[in-house]
Amino acid sequence: MESRRRRSRSQLLKWGCYVLALFVCAALQTTPGLFQLGEAKPLLVLPLCLAVAVFEGEFAGALLGTVGGLLWDCTAGRTVGMLALELLLLCFAVSVLVQLYLQVNPGNFAAVSTATALVVLSLDWLFFYYMPGYTGAALRYVTFVLPGAVLTIPAALLAFWLVQRIHDGFRIDNGVV
Repeated sequence: MESRRRRSRSQLLKWGCYVLALFVCAALQTTPGLFQLGEAKPLLVLPLCLAVAVFEGEFAGALLGTVGGLLWDCTAGRTVGMLALELLLLCFAVSVLVQLYLQVNPGNFAAVSTATALVVLSLDWLFFYYMPGYTGAALRYVTFVLPGAVLTIPAALLAFWLVQRIHDGFRIDNGVV
């Protein structure tokens, strides 16, 4: 059994690692030209928030999803709160989905991350390209949204591995066998 102080320190270090990873992902995601294939770029913040939601539960995942969404909103120069709300709902839903129906493994996580990336990118396309009536919106969907969702798969696998290592490294020993 660990002392209360040691458990508290362990939890602070774990969440510090998550927040540091979130800032690194946000910086890498918004760096111009980095990991870009044509017009599409992979999403890095979304898979990290989803991985934390899978390993830490729905409340903690939704909270980190909100923080990640606000950070993504601010760094992308978009309407503040839209991505925060999307990530809040998606992280909560994915955490509940994994707890009730799916096994926690990299394949399932990659599939769920790709689907959620497609949802986020499609909503972004709908509100910022299609509804304002830009010409070539359909081409933008084909050249940006679909490849962006597919490019998120390697980032999702890396985020799954990283969060799993952090989660296992700071596991609390409560003395229960």
